[in-house]
Amino acid sequence: MAGTLAVAVLSACAGGRLEMEPVGGWREPVNIFAAVIAGPGERKSPVHRAMTAPLFAAQSTLGEAMRPRIAEAAALRDIADGWGVLHLTGSTVAVGRDWGDGSDTAEERGLKHRAKAATRDVPVPPPLVRLLDHHVKEYPPGSNGKLFVTRRGPGGRYVPTAGQPIPNNTYGKAWRDARAKVLTPAQQRSPLARRPYDLRHAAVSLWLNAGVPATQVAEWAGHSMHVLMRVYAKCIYGQEEAARKRIEAALRGDYV
Repeated sequence: MAGTLAVAVLSACAGGRLEMEPVGGWREPVNIFAAVIAGPGERKSPVHRAMTAPLFAAQSTLGEAMRPRIAEAAALRDIADGWGVLHLTGSTVAVGRDWGDGSDTAEERGLKHRAKAATRDVPVPPPLVRLLDHHVKEYPPGSNGKLFVTRRGPGGRYVPTAGQPIPNNTYGKAWRDARAKVLTPAQQRSPLARRPYDLRHAAVSLWLNAGVPATQVAEWAGHSMHVLMRVYAKCIYGQEEAARKRIEAALRGDYV
């Protein structure tokens, strides 16, 4: 029983890599389809699990390694139509070496306050799609499939596909330089766009003020409705006239 399953597992590992040629011109793949037949209580399931466990473990490892590339492809789809979608599958959290699970200062985690395998789709407007498209063409993804990584290898040598996470202080310096270039001195001293994270608040506020339903905004932002309205309700302004027009249109039966 174990031998039959071992041959089947080995053939699965070799599938697509090897072919056999019994006679000239006749080629066949090495895949083997095996069926184990035995009576009840003959331990078919335990043997099957033991023999196929390495195969499923390798499949899981390869699938996890491809997640960034799959996410990248999903994030950049629909570029031809102008709008895109960011398919969020997790987050990279900066932690101190004394507080993490290993020696790295960054840990891969799931989405905040969500199940480990949870995902979220966020729409990307055409201007950002164009920026991302340009970035991908100019800077190929790193060895780990991620877009925003350092490009330095051993000895500081430029390596286009290097894949180390960008340190937080690098983001901070770039953000401070950007604020200095586009904001007035008074604005620089204000809380306006003080941190890169403030872009998230700006996006949610923009969506709400653009008239996007709060339920949709909450889904895109990953908020509950309670949190959304508690934090952002005060930013909704200037919509009274638009609301009146929508009511008038509804009363006329014009729902366009």
